[in-house]
Amino acid sequence: MSFLSNPPLSLYLHLPWCERKCPYCDFNSHQADGIDEDAYVKALIEDLMQDLPLVWGRQVSSIFIGGGTPSLFSSAAINQLMSELRACLNFNPAIEVTMECNPGSADESRFAGYREAGINRLSIGVQSFADDKLQALGRIHDRQQAISAYQQARRAGFDTINLDLMYGLPGQTLQQALDDMAFAIELQPEHISHYQLTIEPNTLFHARPPANLPNHDLAWDMQEACIDMLEQDGLHHYEISAYARTGQQCQHNLNYWQFGDYLGLGAGAHGKITLGGENRILRRVRSRQPKAYLEQHGDARISQQTELEKPDRVFEFMLNALRLVQGFDLALFSERTALPKGILDEPLFRAQELELISLEQQRVQPTARGLQFHNDLQGLFLDIDCERVTPDQAEIFRHQP
Repeated sequence: MSFLSNPPLSLYLHLPWCERKCPYCDFNSHQADGIDEDAYVKALIEDLMQDLPLVWGRQVSSIFIGGGTPSLFSSAAINQLMSELRACLNFNPAIEVTMECNPGSADESRFAGYREAGINRLSIGVQSFADDKLQALGRIHDRQQAISAYQQARRAGFDTINLDLMYGLPGQTLQQALDDMAFAIELQPEHISHYQLTIEPNTLFHARPPANLPNHDLAWDMQEACIDMLEQDGLHHYEISAYARTGQQCQHNLNYWQFGDYLGLGAGAHGKITLGGENRILRRVRSRQPKAYLEQHGDARISQQTELEKPDRVFEFMLNALRLVQGFDLALFSERTALPKGILDEPLFRAQELELISLEQQRVQPTARGLQFHNDLQGLFLDIDCERVTPDQAEIFRHQP
């Protein structure tokens, strides 16, 4: 098989600096000690010009500016960045442009500048509205700053806002998790991302784990109770950790979860690009350390480039698509991987036996159990033999619409 068309294209821009590194964070973020905004914007555009031949003529459907704390950058720097991007790329007229911000590093005038620059969606890293929990997480803001940041963003003209909220925090009770969620809902955001605190390698929390973390059963009770609360308010569960009002799903993340393409620009950024005419999928990773990244140029910034082999395509597609509550059509698997869907028969049958998925009319959908035990479900799609498609399966595949 070969690709009949390229998938949608997004753009991810990584701004790696924070005021202070959070003890749970394993992202590529670094404490800011003076940021040369002009130099970094120039480097991002150099990256873009290097990768432009890979995506020439394709339309960009979404942009996500993440970090780190992008809101440490001035609105003038973001405006310059967006102007340069527009000059180089073909933007979809309805493009979604998201920028992450932290409550402790932005104000109304800066929000207004971001809006004027073309940012039309904000993602605010609140994490909790309880001061003691924020302190336990090492956050630099408090409850009142979180509320103020949201209100300032509204006054600056943002009508699409996501709030990041965490649960399973040190010493957190079920009622405290519900109180956090109730207040978040009261603010009436269009989108809420609700994540469980996890202890990741290479973090301060991994070296010095916090005490009194809720156990698995209590964390699951928190998630289930919060889902009910969110659904009652019209925020629908559409991905393991994401909830949105009708029509307000994050288009950028949907493209990830549906195995779309994205250019990754900036220190440590990852990208995935389909070269349909060559039947190839490339992954490119840029230098992780900001200082080295700024000193390097051209190919020297590419720290890793790999081609996704067939088993990798299977696993990565399923890793993403099975996060979606509504699942995916099997036709999308073939469209995005250029592989016959028959190679999924055996692991899908096993997943059905374990009651981790349902499969009806060529649509694969994770069950509640499958979402709860997502890692176990993913493990079924490791090391798939992509050459093991019987003639009958191949014939069936060829004749399916």
